[in-house]
Amino acid sequence: MKLHRPAKAFLSLALASMFAVSMVGCSSSKPAETTKPAEATKTEAKAEAPKPAEPAKPVKIGVFFSVTGGASSLGKGEMDTVKMLAEQINAKGGIKGAKIELVEVDDKSLETEAVLAVKKLIQEGVVGIVGGTTSGNTLAVIDTIQKEQMPFISAAASIAIVKPVKEWVFKTPQSDEQAIIKILEHTKAKGWTKLGWININNAYGDSGRAEFERLSKNYGVEIVASERYNPKDTDMTAQLTRIKGKNPQAVINWSTPPEASIVTRNFKQIGFSGPLYQSHGVANGAFLEQSGDAANGVILPAGYLLVADGLPDGPRKKVLVDYASQFKAKYGSDPNTFGGHAWDGFMMMVSAIENAGTDKAKIRDYLESGIKSFPGITGTFTMKKDDHMGLHNEDAFALIEIKGGKWTLLSK
Repeated sequence: MKLHRPAKAFLSLALASMFAVSMVGCSSSKPAETTKPAEATKTEAKAEAPKPAEPAKPVKIGVFFSVTGGASSLGKGEMDTVKMLAEQINAKGGIKGAKIELVEVDDKSLETEAVLAVKKLIQEGVVGIVGGTTSGNTLAVIDTIQKEQMPFISAAASIAIVKPVKEWVFKTPQSDEQAIIKILEHTKAKGWTKLGWININNAYGDSGRAEFERLSKNYGVEIVASERYNPKDTDMTAQLTRIKGKNPQAVINWSTPPEASIVTRNFKQIGFSGPLYQSHGVANGAFLEQSGDAANGVILPAGYLLVADGLPDGPRKKVLVDYASQFKAKYGSDPNTFGGHAWDGFMMMVSAIENAGTDKAKIRDYLESGIKSFPGITGTFTMKKDDHMGLHNEDAFALIEIKGGKWTLLSK
């Protein structure tokens, strides 16, 4: 059949339209590749990049010391020490990337303020506490520490702080028991068996007295006189005169400055011929300043920090000398052994957090079982379940004599 021209044209147009539609269908099923602009590629890559990690949450460590009040000659150096250490640790990145947030409280040398300080620190959410400049202030907070299950390292000396052992309580200073033994070993070597005793009427003084009375019989000592005086007393001549009347071969005083300095001056003023022993509670510059020339000849047990330059080279000397030089560079004065007690407690707490994390129970457990041969300012510490001090007699004390207003290692 022949098609007329108009029909032919129509058929051609229809076939062309069908071909065009089929081509469009093929095109839509497989779109042609296009090149993305460079800016779009960069934006996409930026969106897909991993987000930077959030900074670690700061670790709160609580500290309370007697920065003001009667024990400030001890406590200020303690607070300065922990502030210096926190700055040094944070400058190096903190504890596993978490900065230390130091929460500081001054207990003003008062037991009631110490209790309030600990409660405030707990409310602030600290994971551990270092502090307690004096034995009285430390003993006053123990019930709260135990009840709240807060890891606590004390900077005070009384053996009653850790004996009997309290689950959450540790301490770094040498005990009065160790100090008394050091003195009695010396008096025995000298052949002095008739001793006089005097102490301040507070927790520290009475703890020393109890240890002296308990241990003296083991060394063949007769206590020929025993006296007390009160905190803030300004003259102990009457007590010392009564002791002198009993003719002791040596006298032991148990207190801290300023009262210990008053006893020292009064001792010289009434003309005692024998030596005066002081406790490790006088091992700071304030005692030398307040006692003046009367301090010369005083004998005391104290940490090796006071005579670090005279020690043989080694790791122990390095720890002591580094602390002394860093403290003096920052504060312009020499540290004392009390600052050393704070150094020990703070660095042990940091070590526990670094190894056990911020869970309080795990920190406590690490302090008890993980502190092994820890090189401190006061000595080398190894804590145990039945020993929350971890210092041993042979490492704890040097016997020191004051000569020319300076600390010197007693030769014999």
